[in-house]
Amino acid sequence: MDRCSPFPSLFQTTDLMENPQDTPDSAAAPGASAPAEAEAAASSLTPEQRLAELESKHAEVSDAYLRAKAEAENTRRRAEDEMAKARKFAVESFADSLLPVKDSLEAALAIENASAEQLREGTHATLRQLSQALERNKVLEIAPPAGTRFDPHQHQAISVVPAPADAQEPNTIVAVLQKGYLIADRVLRPALVTVTAPK
Repeated sequence: MDRCSPFPSLFQTTDLMENPQDTPDSAAAPGASAPAEAEAAASSLTPEQRLAELESKHAEVSDAYLRAKAEAENTRRRAEDEMAKARKFAVESFADSLLPVKDSLEAALAIENASAEQLREGTHATLRQLSQALERNKVLEIAPPAGTRFDPHQHQAISVVPAPADAQEPNTIVAVLQKGYLIADRVLRPALVTVTAPK
């Protein structure tokens, strides 16, 4: 009975050495040759073809840059135009609010031989119109009552008086000599006040 040898025959070994690509380890992984093929394709281009390809890519990038630059310039110009219009017509609403005040003053001057009572009533009505016009445009009075803590951001001390004993705290307002005004949160004019002396 023939015995089978556990080792490959001399002829089998010779075949494996002559054909190493037939071994399992020699099988290439799928896609491993893609970079090599790309390099081979690139190297197969002539210098003129490679130059033309680079010039085409450069033209695409340049076009995208010019488009983005033009868009940014248009946005900047639109913003400048809007700001110019806002500055030009910012006073429009305020002027419109003041027109009734002017009308009232002209109507009062047109009355001949007006009595003192009529002038007084007309003056109060015109002042109310003016106050309403200022309030509509966010112009608010600064008129702190006596005893309010002095605020250097909104008040301007004209004089300092001694604090009455046990009557008023130091560094507080005694009287308002002239009202101040705020426009939105900004001080348009501080209130002129007298304050008690600090301790």
